[in-house]
Amino acid sequence: MSKSPLPSRIAALLPKESGHHFVFYGDACSGVPGLPHETTFAATNAVISRLHPQPQFIVFPGDEIRGLTADEQELRAQWSYWFDNEMAWLDREKTQLYHSTSNHTTYDEMSERVFTEVLGHLPRNGPADQQGLSYFVRRDDLLIVFVHTGWSAIGGEGHVETDWLQETLSTHSDACFKLVVGHHPVYPVNGYSGEYQREIGVEHAARFWDILVEHNVLAYLCSHILAFDVQVHRGVLQLLSAGAGTAHRMPEEVEYLHCVQAKLDDGEFRYQVLDQSGAIRERLSWPFSLPPQDDWTALINGKRYQSQEVGVHGDHENSVVAWRARGRTCHDHAGAHQTFLSAHNDDKSLAPFWLGLTGSSQQVTVMISPTPGRSPHYWFGPKLGKGQNFDLQIAIHPDMGPGGVLWRKQDDGAWSSFQSATPWGAERLKWPDSWYVSSGQAGIGDRPFTGSALQITSCRG
Repeated sequence: MSKSPLPSRIAALLPKESGHHFVFYGDACSGVPGLPHETTFAATNAVISRLHPQPQFIVFPGDEIRGLTADEQELRAQWSYWFDNEMAWLDREKTQLYHSTSNHTTYDEMSERVFTEVLGHLPRNGPADQQGLSYFVRRDDLLIVFVHTGWSAIGGEGHVETDWLQETLSTHSDACFKLVVGHHPVYPVNGYSGEYQREIGVEHAARFWDILVEHNVLAYLCSHILAFDVQVHRGVLQLLSAGAGTAHRMPEEVEYLHCVQAKLDDGEFRYQVLDQSGAIRERLSWPFSLPPQDDWTALINGKRYQSQEVGVHGDHENSVVAWRARGRTCHDHAGAHQTFLSAHNDDKSLAPFWLGLTGSSQQVTVMISPTPGRSPHYWFGPKLGKGQNFDLQIAIHPDMGPGGVLWRKQDDGAWSSFQSATPWGAERLKWPDSWYVSSGQAGIGDRPFTGSALQITSCRG
């Protein structure tokens, strides 16, 4: 009897010399034999098993099992099935498996205790009252800090302690790479917003992110919302992966079951997102760079430009497009839209791409309308206020989906994603043919800039 052919290998991203490569995925909600999640989770695991070479370690940010039961025996049975059957394919002697707590696994004092006992392989170096729930791992020049974002002692889901996080990052300030892992995101994903239940609560979120920024953390890895998503805020990435196996509530048109394979070296973070067939659906190299501002192209107000003259082409070619906007806002503006850049297809449809100011607060806003006749989707940036000088860079990164509309204040400033409630980004847009500075196409929503001294320059990264 002939043997079946081995499944094809998937080339893993690898560091150039020294460095790290790993897999990041979460939200299987399995652990119960015979239910649909067992099948979907197995398909994702089959993709990881094809990676060559296998990852040095795996980060699983929670919801391994269905959990959420008051029956301790049932909870332990789910964990046993998850480790002994569903994860039996993994050689855990060669590939370390790290976990964070989550709403399905640590939802009360009993489940927290079970978590610490069942996952006895995790380090016991966290706060004295969170042993086995919060912890850190040091792998040469890489620090990974795991936080408990649903600690029952301070309020449960969406609550996280920050003093220990601050202390740990300070103690390991010499680490070249710093990652923080928790279950709940800090910033909303795909418009799904709700403090404590969908994100870390408001009483903790600001200080939590301040600490990440202060200590030059590369990324916060999280899960919980059934999607893949990447954003950046003040230079720190929020990378969310919740596609391990929970399919029934995932919006099929924009999201898919997946795992993330990543590598770290030489100050660069690269990842590829693999779907259940092993195909690469998304990828990113971070950080990205732009030419010096002296090399950017100046655009004349009121002039019509072809797309390539403002740094864009019909296809995105995975390249970043950026503009610098300088000027002074109107001191008595009532709130009508004001144009920085407007792009059209030389027809009577609304602008597929628009960048400017909206509202009485004169907030930097991007509108993208890839489909004629459908409402535009909005991205909101900083509020400039009335009668204020401004000097901003705005970038479009097509590899970052909805998080790829970015802004910063200067060349060496930290990038932040605009706020949005959409599950897709500029990757859906074929760049329009005609571009106008300071106003729109004549007769079609002209909306001129009403401030003064507007200067727009452009570049391609």
